[in-house]
Amino acid sequence: MKQLPFMGVVCTVMLFIIYRTTKYQYQQTEDSGLDFKSLDSLPRGIIEARSDLELKPLWTTSSSKSKVSVQSSSNLLAMPVGIKQKRNVNTIVQKFLSENFTIILFHYDGNLDGWRDLGWSKRAIHIVAHNQTKWWFAKRFLHPAIVSIYDYIFLWDEDLGVENFHPGRYLDIVKSEGLEISQPALDPNSTGIHHRITIRNRMNIFHRRVYDDRGSIRCSDDSEGPPCTGFVEGMAPVFSRSAWHCAWHLIQNDLVHGWGMDMKLGYCAQVSNPRENVKRHAVDVRTEIRRQSSIELKKFKERWERAVKEDRNWVDPFASTRKRKIWRKRRH
Repeated sequence: MKQLPFMGVVCTVMLFIIYRTTKYQYQQTEDSGLDFKSLDSLPRGIIEARSDLELKPLWTTSSSKSKVSVQSSSNLLAMPVGIKQKRNVNTIVQKFLSENFTIILFHYDGNLDGWRDLGWSKRAIHIVAHNQTKWWFAKRFLHPAIVSIYDYIFLWDEDLGVENFHPGRYLDIVKSEGLEISQPALDPNSTGIHHRITIRNRMNIFHRRVYDDRGSIRCSDDSEGPPCTGFVEGMAPVFSRSAWHCAWHLIQNDLVHGWGMDMKLGYCAQVSNPRENVKRHAVDVRTEIRRQSSIELKKFKERWERAVKEDRNWVDPFASTRKRKIWRKRRH
């Protein structure tokens, strides 16, 4: 009977430890977006939950290491493009490259060769798929785990005018105001304006609502939804990292035009905020690639061994199989 209080303390401590361990594992799973239970066959430390769109050299030389400083971008511009809009796309890309954006172009007309004469073409990522829409490309190539290194994702149409647009200045406003989803305002003289909320308000730096009593839609202080307030048009949306994580899931896999989705983007704004030009030398390409591959193989092995050592709960599923084979060999 005297041991009961002691056993009660022990049980309480054990329950607390189990609770904290379970909570930590759950938080780790939530933070990475991975279901680690489905990855039990791998040691935890070897798992890379995220990737990026940054281009990597096939090999590096001592001279390039000392002379080249690769600056990773923190923002992404993604656009569907056709060769007919080449001149305008060139103007847009030049503006964004000056602010160190990563550029990804979705070629819906299949014409990739027509862009090779542009100086920045080799720095951009090009994806070709005939007659596909912006949302089709975005759903398949802008998975949140891939673009998670970018603070903001600009998912723009190719025909936007940027004469008076400055990406850096725009992002300063977005960050200072905490805007999760936004778009640059349109010039009042622009053609094809569908909603008055997208027109620039010359009296303010930014606006979240519009007042309009014309037509069938009446926008007032009582208006609580799009297109009077909380509305960003699908032609030039800008997403924060966390908002894109939501918006990507909102994009329907089989509905490729995205109509009506702009009316629902507001749901994804209700979230919390959760990187070269190398001088070429005459080298033996095959030799350099094999050398770089060997270096990376060594690094991978070191990471694997470290991950196995650190993850004490990981059980090698092949260990028992190897032991049985060794035992059989010895037996024979």
